[in-house]
Amino acid sequence: MDLKDATRMILVESAAHPELLRVSRQSHEELASGGMVEHTTLSWMLREAARKGVFPALKGKHGDRAFDDLVTVLCREIDRQAPVVRR
Repeated sequence: MDLKDATRMILVESAAHPELLRVSRQSHEELASGGMVEHTTLSWMLREAARKGVFPALKGKHGDRAFDDLVTVLCREIDRQAPVVRR
């Protein structure tokens, strides 16, 4: 699974949540056109999908493995982009 697929999966299940729908649509369109989505946006999408209860629908429709792949792809990209905080 790639980042574009992961955002599409969230997009498809976010119709009942207008802000999540808007952000996931913009993110998917940006990735589909070869662009990049900031880690802060991806992180927000992941948190908001969890908060709005989208995860059970994703698991039910695609299965546990696809759901795990979705989360892994998003988290890897978030981690790749996020600045390293030194203490």
